[in-house]
Amino acid sequence: MAMTTKSAEPDHRAELGGAAALFHGLADPTRLAVVRRLADGEARILDLTTQLGLAQSTVSAHVACLRDCGLVQGRPEARQVFYSLTRPELLDLLLAGEALLAATGSKVSLCPNYGTATIGDAGRGPAGE
Repeated sequence: MAMTTKSAEPDHRAELGGAAALFHGLADPTRLAVVRRLADGEARILDLTTQLGLAQSTVSAHVACLRDCGLVQGRPEARQVFYSLTRPELLDLLLAGEALLAATGSKVSLCPNYGTATIGDAGRGPAGE
């Protein structure tokens, strides 16, 4: 029987780190709402706060996160900045996510680690770590 060492095993964390960071960046209902709104076209922070019913500081922080992740870009015009999605593939990802949610029914929402009951703890990891 061949012995395998730990160093010979693939490093899944390094291999999948980018994908995990992408999904972590999208793992907030407000950021998803911003992305969904920007899928319809560019918008200013003022537009987003009005349409989402959230405070300007909250929306700005989430847009900054999405910008830092490379998913959103700003286009300055006079004294305003118009934000838009940087990649059309993001829409494909969201559509695939919606299809997956429809296929799994309520199972994802009932997940004890990341379900809707724990959505406020999304940034803290499994079981509130």
